Amino acid sequence: MAPLLIGIDLGTGSSKGVLTDATGQVLATAVRPRPRSMSLPRPGWAEVDAEAVWWGDVVSIAAELTAAAQGAAIAAVCVSGVGPCLVLCDEQDTPVRPAILYGIDMRATAEIAELTERYGADAVLERAASPITTQAVGPKALWVRRNEPQVWDRATRWYNSSSYIVRKLTGEYILDHHTASQSVPLYDIAAQQWHQPWYDDIMADLPAPRLAWSAEIVGTVTPAAAEATGLPVGTPVCAGTVDAWAEAVSVGVRRPGDLMLMYGSTMFFVQQLTGLARHPQLWNTAGVAADTYCLAAGMATSGSLTSWLRELVGDVPFETLVEEAAAVPPGADGLLLLPYFAGERTPIFDPHARGVIAGLTLRHNRAHLFRAGYEGIAFGIRQILELLDTPENPVQRLVAVGGGTQGGLWTQIVSDVTGREQEVPAVTIGASYGDALLAAIGAGLTTPDTDWTRPGQLVHPNPTLAPTYDTLYANYTALYRSTRPQVHTLAKLQGGAPF
Repeated sequence: MAPLLIGIDLGTGSSKGVLTDATGQVLATAVRPRPRSMSLPRPGWAEVDAEAVWWGDVVSIAAELTAAAQGAAIAAVCVSGVGPCLVLCDEQDTPVRPAILYGIDMRATAEIAELTERYGADAVLERAASPITTQAVGPKALWVRRNEPQVWDRATRWYNSSSYIVRKLTGEYILDHHTASQSVPLYDIAAQQWHQPWYDDIMADLPAPRLAWSAEIVGTVTPAAAEATGLPVGTPVCAGTVDAWAEAVSVGVRRPGDLMLMYGSTMFFVQQLTGLARHPQLWNTAGVAADTYCLAAGMATSGSLTSWLRELVGDVPFETLVEEAAAVPPGADGLLLLPYFAGERTPIFDPHARGVIAGLTLRHNRAHLFRAGYEGIAFGIRQILELLDTPENPVQRLVAVGGGTQGGLWTQIVSDVTGREQEVPAVTIGASYGDALLAAIGAGLTTPDTDWTRPGQLVHPNPTLAPTYDTLYANYTALYRSTRPQVHTLAKLQGGAPF
């Protein structure tokens, strides 16, 4: 039998796995829903039990997919996950505290300001190609050192979600270059290596993991990992990467000018570049392959906000809410929503921003509110697209992926608000499918430029709606500026900001 590939992705609300052959044919899938596994112990904090949730999901999914292989050889395994995260572990690789998640965890605001002042904003942008924001690992590590010194003293290594799994599977201490490039300001993106002075200043005695590219085979499954997962001893394991970049691989967003818009719990953007670029409001990162670069951006809420709205109005099927919202006129009868319910990342980088719903009347109902939520997120997308689309790196192709593309209303609203066409692939299995492709590349079963995507539908903007949405967009951007002092005061009352 021909050798097979396993890809596993650790998402925010679920973990997913896929078993494929070397041509991309899907032979089996596995899903582990866990909508409440993320802990929010304080406003602005977001954590996960890495061992129970992430390793537990990998053990379960790997066992199911290995059984589905029916004795066929597994050529390679690749794992992606949410990130960049901070997983601190002791000598036995037991986490010493819950994993601190990516940019939705906003606890390290003081450390962000301190490190930016210490190194200089221009110097950070020059060396790391990204500003120090809530997305960065560096300030989160410094926060633990300052606020949980006894925890820090027990740590001997640090990981991202995917590299933690690589360690559990192989015993290797590695980090992929892409995730390292999001570990601002620890990594020198032009030199493609750790910037040792800043690394030592922040991470102290914690050793730096070895760097590898995402499809690179970095180790093999150990006997202990084989017993836990069912994977054969000696199965090759790739370095893996952050989930959004694996998802970009899964839908063929690999060429300069390609941009992936991921409709998930948060909205995330990955744009492929012609070369290294820098922007003070965006994240520039290494790609999954050597000498490739990306611009990235992310909103703090999207699918998580629509889920909140659904819970708010009671036990109503999601399909019913979408149908009702579709019947509401564009502009939601004068209702405007700022989607900053968990602060905001790109483009305002304001952890103390809060949601605002403006224009409410007694005429408005749940359908208006749900449509306003979709439109508010779409206005945020428009803001970010205006930053990403430059003469040096124009957006030539926009590919929409993720659970939010199903049903059609949300993608149509985004196209109408932004005036941009979107491609929705015929099948969007997700990041785990990109992991399987990276595994195939790493195992030498296919070439690095292979694309397993099948074309799907195009979403065209309705030009007649441009005047309505242009007016609302102007009000959207003004509403944040005009309400910022008030919502910051409210954030203080919620305990999410210092007085």
